[in-house]
Amino acid sequence: MGVSPARPRPAVRDDLRALEGYHSPQVDVRVRLNTNESPEPPPQAWRDELAAAVASVAWHRYPDRTARRLRAAIAASHGVRPEQVFAGNGSNEVLQVLCLAYGGAGRTAAVFEPTYQLHAHIARIAGTSVVAGRRGPGFVLDLDEVHRVLAEHAPALTFLCSPNNPTGVVDEPASVEGVAAAAPGVVVVDEAYGQFAPWSALALVDDERPLVVVRTFSKTWSMAGTRLGYLVGPTWLVEELDKVVLPYHLDTAKQLAGELALRHADDMAERVRRLVAERERLVAGLDRLPVEHWPSGANFVLFRPLARHGREVWEGLLERSVLVRDCSSWEGLEGCLRVTVGTPAEDDAFLAALDEVLS
Repeated sequence: MGVSPARPRPAVRDDLRALEGYHSPQVDVRVRLNTNESPEPPPQAWRDELAAAVASVAWHRYPDRTARRLRAAIAASHGVRPEQVFAGNGSNEVLQVLCLAYGGAGRTAAVFEPTYQLHAHIARIAGTSVVAGRRGPGFVLDLDEVHRVLAEHAPALTFLCSPNNPTGVVDEPASVEGVAAAAPGVVVVDEAYGQFAPWSALALVDDERPLVVVRTFSKTWSMAGTRLGYLVGPTWLVEELDKVVLPYHLDTAKQLAGELALRHADDMAERVRRLVAERERLVAGLDRLPVEHWPSGANFVLFRPLARHGREVWEGLLERSVLVRDCSSWEGLEGCLRVTVGTPAEDDAFLAALDEVLS
């Protein structure tokens, strides 16, 4: 038989051709401070409880499609009803489901840069147009700019991030309330780092306002390996998400992990307290070096070296087996790097390496 001529490869959607995947470098280093993970593992008691619970799972049966017990436990932790909770495979899946339900062709999502890049990325993957407004000096939300974007584009989805990633800035309650009052569509407040902040938009959630708060178990609960997140919102909005989520999307082990973790809220709160104290010690160390940095309400700090470009400093740190996040090429963050708050030993190693690179 003759060789068949090569067939042209099928093309992805036209609107995806220019997109690149969102990835954080996974490098084998001594000190990894680039992905805002918790430096501490979850409590041993939780691991023992989860191991015992998983041992009795009926693996030949599908998981509870509605994640009833997990949603009830999350609801109880926030003083809301289970019908107000939607859980997913990490907060990113929650964001994706929101975009599938409320975005799509002919609809627009608004973001305010610099901010979490996956808000725009996930919206585009879901076929949603994205419009970007700018944050003001100090990366603070500029309500005049917000109102301009809302008036000109009438977005179906408006994304806020508080504490904002990667800047660490916490939006003021009045600012979030102002956005919620003015936005014509759904307002999504991403609080992946909400437990570190002095206030939460959860107080604004009710059945009259199209506002949701998105949380994750990856950070303060030390469960990044589990991939579990959720939102709290109006009951009618949560009901609509059922139209686009895949059946049985949340496996049984994940549901057990989240339910059992919520029994250890005191451990989580103590971990947050230690991390906040360590964050302040890390900031004090940065104060002694030739860098600019910004106030953070999260478990990371954004900083900019004053005498050398951020990319060059990032490479110097990597040569010393310290990995931080390189934000230096992102619009509005020229020359900036972001460092996760680690253990005291990790932070000391980072500060020593940074001092050496800057010297």
